[in-house]
Amino acid sequence: MTAFLRFSQFVQKTFALWVILFAVIALFIPDAFIWMKAYIPWVLGIIMLGMGMTMTVDDFKSVLAHPKAVVIGVVAHFVVMPSVAYFLCKIFYLPAEIAVGVILVGCCPGGTASNVITYMAKGNTALSVACTSVSTFLAPVLTPAIFYVLASQWIPIDAGSMFIDILKVVIFPIILGVFLRTFFKEKTEQYIQIMPLMSVIGIVVIVAAIIAASKASIMQSGLLILGVVILHNGLGFLLGFWASRFFNLSYFDSKAVAIEVGMQNSGLGVTLAAIHFAASPVTAVPSAIFSLWHNISGPALATYWAAKADKIEQE
Repeated sequence: MTAFLRFSQFVQKTFALWVILFAVIALFIPDAFIWMKAYIPWVLGIIMLGMGMTMTVDDFKSVLAHPKAVVIGVVAHFVVMPSVAYFLCKIFYLPAEIAVGVILVGCCPGGTASNVITYMAKGNTALSVACTSVSTFLAPVLTPAIFYVLASQWIPIDAGSMFIDILKVVIFPIILGVFLRTFFKEKTEQYIQIMPLMSVIGIVVIVAAIIAASKASIMQSGLLILGVVILHNGLGFLLGFWASRFFNLSYFDSKAVAIEVGMQNSGLGVTLAAIHFAASPVTAVPSAIFSLWHNISGPALATYWAAKADKIEQE
């Protein structure tokens, strides 16, 4: 088991490299991955089940321990990212299929990777977990509602159906995971150890499947989408941090909120796009590229903040 855990840790630390590698392979050999697209909702459900199995009642108590910071983090997340996505679509006159995809990923809740990145950045990890939990449980209502308001001018949106799909692929698996952890703790402990590796494999599969299905569109608009995603992610970090400072959160808390705002549950974005916009595969590409990019930018930002924290401690 020790060798397996070492392998798992290695894969997690090199997560971005695996995503890049399989994304490139999917571009050159799309037939090897395109069939996986049909299983994307199941893959995300397994990832969310793993997230639920790592959560405890204490995680939810942390919301009460940081009420102001959690409210600021969650509100900033659902205001900053959708708004930035909308304005980027307008500024760059994005085609409807791409604009809808950019806004969709902007309306998703916080990504689970944000908790690890916050820890690496020496920020308030408990606050990050609390924000992720709250934004995830609000997602069935807020994600379809905000998405409908911002994206319906480009394409008809079925917010009610999206609400049900988020319940099925996110909320129900998380609740099941929490239930298993609470009532079958000893049996779930061994599974918890493999869940991070399963999550990495799951995200790699999701990204590769979407890249394979959207090869033609990526070859045509890939650089444009990448540029928009980089701006979206970077502005999320920046505005999330300064919103926190504006409301007088500590530097320790502000790092957590910035990371929480900037990192999305892009797997959910891919899944919703695959379900609701199957006729236009390129709609899922912004979420897939976001998944790739924020696993590069997040660790880079965390490394900077960790180095800065170490320097302050030495002074």
